[in-house]
Amino acid sequence: MSKPIVAVVGRPNVGKSTFFNKVVGRRVSIIDDTPGVTRDRIYAEAEWRNIGFALIDTGGIEPDSTEVIPAQMRAQAEIAIDTSDVILFMVDGREGLTASDREVADMLRRTHKKIVLVVNKIDEPSKQTDYYDFYELGIGDPVPISAANMLGIGDLLDIIVDDFPEGAGEEEEDTTKIAVIGKPNVGKSSLINALLGENRVIVSPIAGTTRDSIDTPFVKGDDKYLLIDTAGIRRRSKVNEDIERFSVIRAIAAVERCDVCVVMIDAQDGVTDQDKKIAGIAHEAGKGVILVVNKWDLVEKETNTMKKFEEKVRGELTFMSYAPILFISVLTGKRMDNVIGEAKIVAENRKKRIPTGQLNSLIMDAVMMQQTPSDKGKHLRIYYVAQISTEPPLFSFKINSRELMHFSYARYLENKIRDAYGFEGTPIKFVFKEKGKRDDD
Repeated sequence: MSKPIVAVVGRPNVGKSTFFNKVVGRRVSIIDDTPGVTRDRIYAEAEWRNIGFALIDTGGIEPDSTEVIPAQMRAQAEIAIDTSDVILFMVDGREGLTASDREVADMLRRTHKKIVLVVNKIDEPSKQTDYYDFYELGIGDPVPISAANMLGIGDLLDIIVDDFPEGAGEEEEDTTKIAVIGKPNVGKSSLINALLGENRVIVSPIAGTTRDSIDTPFVKGDDKYLLIDTAGIRRRSKVNEDIERFSVIRAIAAVERCDVCVVMIDAQDGVTDQDKKIAGIAHEAGKGVILVVNKWDLVEKETNTMKKFEEKVRGELTFMSYAPILFISVLTGKRMDNVIGEAKIVAENRKKRIPTGQLNSLIMDAVMMQQTPSDKGKHLRIYYVAQISTEPPLFSFKINSRELMHFSYARYLENKIRDAYGFEGTPIKFVFKEKGKRDDD
């Protein structure tokens, strides 16, 4: 089961974005006193009590508005509501119950979903009575909070997590989850149909046919897989339909819950800026990655055409040198068999763990081969290194100074680890901790 989705909805300027930013822990939504500042849904991953979920901030709902932008905001909020597991209906405790609140409540009741009524801007205990009028909405007990002052947030998050569907966020551990991502009309659905050997996903030459993420389980040999087809991620300027805006969130959510991302690139277009952004989503999430160049049959071939194209891909995606590149044609079926086999290897590499003794010997040898950086006569010293987790592999270095650990030297150490142990297809991450300091310093 995928991560639960929580949508924060309500009329404009009730504090939705402030709440969103406090829960996510970083400033993501634009905050302004002008109603309607948050025009698109904003998505981020959040966690409470070790339970992860997707949080969506929405534009304010103005039920009776016929103006274009408020109407679009309402449509976007309705899509978020339709695809969420828990809905947070936020109202303004200072302003009190309004006619718009009643109309939004009527709309939410028709969804038959779990709704948590949140009364924001209850900043002082003496104002607790300010929210009693909201019982009139018939949605349940109002939960008073002050998003700006972080009052009542913990209690609210407890309620949210308790209302998640049973088993939410849990996945089968023995199933490799593969998300097929890329810009529209690059052949994602066609690839999945070809891998399955049947038309399980609607295929169309019209960009944006796949509006949601579609999960398809299948078995190959003794291995179980889950293929996740996602809507094409477009450049923001080309995202015109509200429903396609939300498909971007679905695609990002698919990346978050998969093990391996198949990033599809159109051979005729080469690596575009949008391809870089899409690949970056997978890289930042620490997922395994395979770069699949589709429509290779349509490229005119000369001597070393494939080698030259691969060099161009590497040059554009310098942050992803670890990812294998496959050249395929979904239309002709050429090299299609390599995709699942490569995904299996990448998934296994994400789980690889290096014994501490071997790892320290490797790093000490690397230090002897290339002296550590120094500043004003002070050299970087590496005392100890251990792999502390997998998926993706994470290595902890105990050192004397973070400032002396230059990016170039960290890259050198990463290359030494990759040369010795592979890790093809997966990013590996480092954390550097100074000796004598606590881990959270």
